Amino acid sequence: MTYLLDADVFIRAKNLHYGMDFCPAFWDWIVQAHARSCVFSVEKVGDEIRAGNDELAQWAETRGQAFFLRPNATVLSALAHVSEWATGQSYEPAAVNMFFQLADYYLVAQALSGNHTVVTHEVPSASKRKIKIPDACIGLGIKCMSPYEMLRRERARFVLGRL
Repeated sequence: MTYLLDADVFIRAKNLHYGMDFCPAFWDWIVQAHARSCVFSVEKVGDEIRAGNDELAQWAETRGQAFFLRPNATVLSALAHVSEWATGQSYEPAAVNMFFQLADYYLVAQALSGNHTVVTHEVPSASKRKIKIPDACIGLGIKCMSPYEMLRRERARFVLGRL
């Protein structure tokens, strides 16, 4: 299974549970999973992260285009399909316009074009004021899960060595 990670996975990991200063194993696991062609993200997510101008931005900078995928012709075709889905729902026009401006739009299209699983902390919502990634995934038949589900599925282990 190939996973595409949303920006919030990286940002929450850095700020909360997997701080780069005290849990480097998480970040090492991401790099190793990418080396196995298991974990990626999209260029727009990389752009969002690099805009932070912090240690996460520096980490993202070293990952490059191999990790943060650029849209190809297949993804561009999928963007049209995602756009049709979004405009065909009952979301407020401002929600649809905002969705088209966010990395979420590209993340969902990349997942659709490559049959990837989206990984995000977002949860489905009945609100018509914002298109949430899980709602788009459900509507388009894309698998979506939390980072914890991904880590369990992949049997990630962050075990301390003997001190």
